Amino acid sequence: MNVLFCSPEVYPFSKIGGVADFSQALPKALNELGNTVYVVTPYYERVAHNFGKKAKYLGEKEIIFGTEKEIAKYYLIEYENTKYYFVSHDFFNRRYFFNHSDDAKRFIFFNIAILEMLDLIDFYPDIIHVNDWSTALVPYFLTTEYIDRPKYSRIKTLLTIHNLERQGAFDRSFESLFTKKNFTYLHLNNINFLKTGIMRSTRINTVSKSYRSEILTKFFGFTLDGALKARQLQLKGIQNSLDFDLYNPETDKFVYHNYNKENFLEGKKANKEQLLKHLGLKDNNKMIVAFISRFAKEKGISLITSVVEEYLKNDDFYFLVIGEGDQQFVDYFNELQTNYPKNCHFVNEHNNEISQKYYAGADLLLMPSLYEASGLNQMIAMRYGTLPLVRDTGGLKDTVINYSKETNNGCGFTFENFDEDEFKEALNHAIDIYYNDKKTWNTIIKNAMAIDNDNETMAKEYIELYKEIENEHTYR
Repeated sequence: MNVLFCSPEVYPFSKIGGVADFSQALPKALNELGNTVYVVTPYYERVAHNFGKKAKYLGEKEIIFGTEKEIAKYYLIEYENTKYYFVSHDFFNRRYFFNHSDDAKRFIFFNIAILEMLDLIDFYPDIIHVNDWSTALVPYFLTTEYIDRPKYSRIKTLLTIHNLERQGAFDRSFESLFTKKNFTYLHLNNINFLKTGIMRSTRINTVSKSYRSEILTKFFGFTLDGALKARQLQLKGIQNSLDFDLYNPETDKFVYHNYNKENFLEGKKANKEQLLKHLGLKDNNKMIVAFISRFAKEKGISLITSVVEEYLKNDDFYFLVIGEGDQQFVDYFNELQTNYPKNCHFVNEHNNEISQKYYAGADLLLMPSLYEASGLNQMIAMRYGTLPLVRDTGGLKDTVINYSKETNNGCGFTFENFDEDEFKEALNHAIDIYYNDKKTWNTIIKNAMAIDNDNETMAKEYIELYKEIENEHTYR
């Protein structure tokens, strides 16, 4: 199977959220199973800075969109037996990937540049696999502007939805950037990238089975539930998973002491002691609660902010936060650290090295999300023996089993409704077990570390989906 995998971010070259990890893990696993999968992504300024010496210049193409013309330059980096192709332009010389005034223009450019690249590298895949709104126009342009090219006519497409709320909706004035006009790209009188991909892709999938069901409802559909219902027979849920080579406490170069599920007692203890020492925190017996996340309302931060100060005042645990995003939450965590310097530490950036140290040294990870398409952090946490506390939604519901004393089964703590009291009840339950029943706590860690979320299972499900797509008619 030949696949071109398109993504706005790919670890280790660029990363804001879980899409970057998915875009590294799935192509790698598919290639290991004997497929040919190439990845294409923007050549951001940080990519050029960190990996430019490894990049091979391939050439350039003129990109025409509406009345606009721009030059795309292309680079290739081979990394871990996978070919990564990069589209270069001044559009991508930014620190952040999104939330710029020219996002509509630069991602229309990027989508067309992806299709133009096929001729440049002489690669015409069976499937073009696109991800979220920023690449969702590829199926549209393929079926309206490239369908008459013989080598393009047989290509099918798959759209993976990681976050339905972020749709790439722009003012209709940007319609001038479309060479061919069509109602497909319009939604609520805006140009809507994600709606376009939903209607034009051969097939669609989400990154967990529960999220697949949720987005067909009005609350989680964010006005696109109607479009999704129209395509629900072509909509599938496949649970995300982990690259066990990358996320492995036994080999992780960022943790203080390596360990595995056989010696986690000693390993977790050693990492916790070193982490606290590094942060200048002194009580090795105190629980460490971590929050590692992009800062956005859907991550359930409002539940955390409504209760956490009470615990810090009572000296119940250390609270370690790492991430960046909405300024209101950045300001809150900065203030929290100022007010509780003996119990709270905040790092305002996406930093993989620090995150790994937190996963290895922390006791509990908070993920009280309003919605979570898949969630990766809860799986990383379990792999490292840090127990997740999550709300039963999307991929969190599919991957975290609430601990039951009766069955001695479970790998974390869950609560059902987006409710402060329910969240607090689950947190109190976890705190109680940690301090008063270490035997049970360690049993839950054993259960969590034994769970197999390896990429191979996920990759095999995508291969089966690709085979189904080959036999489907493309929406024209």
